Amino acid sequence: MHEVFEHTADLGLRIRAAELNALFAEGAQALFETIVPDLASVRPEQKIDIVLTGDDRAYLLFDWLKELLYHFDATHLLFGTFEVQVNDAGLTGAAWGEPLDPDRHVLEHEVKAITYHGLRVEQTADGWEAEVIIDI
Repeated sequence: MHEVFEHTADLGLRIRAAELNALFAEGAQALFETIVPDLASVRPEQKIDIVLTGDDRAYLLFDWLKELLYHFDATHLLFGTFEVQVNDAGLTGAAWGEPLDPDRHVLEHEVKAITYHGLRVEQTADGWEAEVIIDI
């Protein structure tokens, strides 16, 4: 589950999931639903793999989302399906999607960057929760 909250000229994403891997996958989904609200329109035609090292979960989330946004910016790939494994050494993730097709994909926001402001990943009584602010 995720929700969007207002934050000055930015958007905040609050993400919740029962487990840590699902939290990171849900975070990626929240990011791309900000870009193209109808993720069902994104076909899983191409796969990218991302491997990150580090043990700080908040920075791993930042880097994961930043890498996905980089692929969108550099190659115009939209992603709609995500798989993530987080452990003490880092993250291994994959994303499936397709090139942006203006005839089928309606863009809602231009995401310029992922920010460190308010970045957090915490374990809660119900699982995991994260917040990340994106610059639009």
